[in-house]
Amino acid sequence: MPAFRTALPLIGVVLAAALVAPTASATPPAAPPPKPSLTLSSGLNSTQSGEFTVHYNAMPSTQLTPEIATRYGITRSANRALLNVSVMKGPRAATAVAVTARIEATAINSAGQRQALNLREVRDRGAIYYLGEARIEERDDIVFELVVTPEGGTPINARYAQAFWPAVRAR
Repeated sequence: MPAFRTALPLIGVVLAAALVAPTASATPPAAPPPKPSLTLSSGLNSTQSGEFTVHYNAMPSTQLTPEIATRYGITRSANRALLNVSVMKGPRAATAVAVTARIEATAINSAGQRQALNLREVRDRGAIYYLGEARIEERDDIVFELVVTPEGGTPINARYAQAFWPAVRAR
C-alpha cells in the first residue's frame, strides 16, 4: 500500500466520484447550515477561499488496511467513517504548501442527529492532515459541516454530504 500521505488524497479523489451525494438530498439539520465561502466543488471535495484551499473527504474506516489504521490510531469498524481534512496555501496546486489550521467539524446523520468530531493533526513527510472519526449506521447519509481557520487566514466554511451505503453484491 502506498504511503499514507499519498493514499488518502488518492482515495479521496476516487471515492469522491463514487460516494459523494448532492447536498440537497440530505436531511437538513435543525440549525441553519453555514454558508460556504465559495461554491463547493463536489467532484474534487475542496473549497477555495483567497489563497487557501481546504480539501476534505470521508470514507468507511474499513477501507483502510489494519496496518494503516493501527499506525494512525484509527478504529476500523463498519460503524465508523474517517474524515480527512487538509489545508493548502498557494495559488496553484503544484506549488501550494500544507498549513496548520484550527478545524471545527460536525457530522449530521439522516435523522438530524449532530455529532461534534474531534480532529487530530497528523504530519507525514511535509503533509499535514486532520483526521476524525464519525459514527455511522448502515445506509447513512452524512452531512459534514466544517469551519476551517488556516494559520494566518480567516474562517472558511464548507459543507458536503456523503452516502455510506454498503456495496451491492452481485447475485
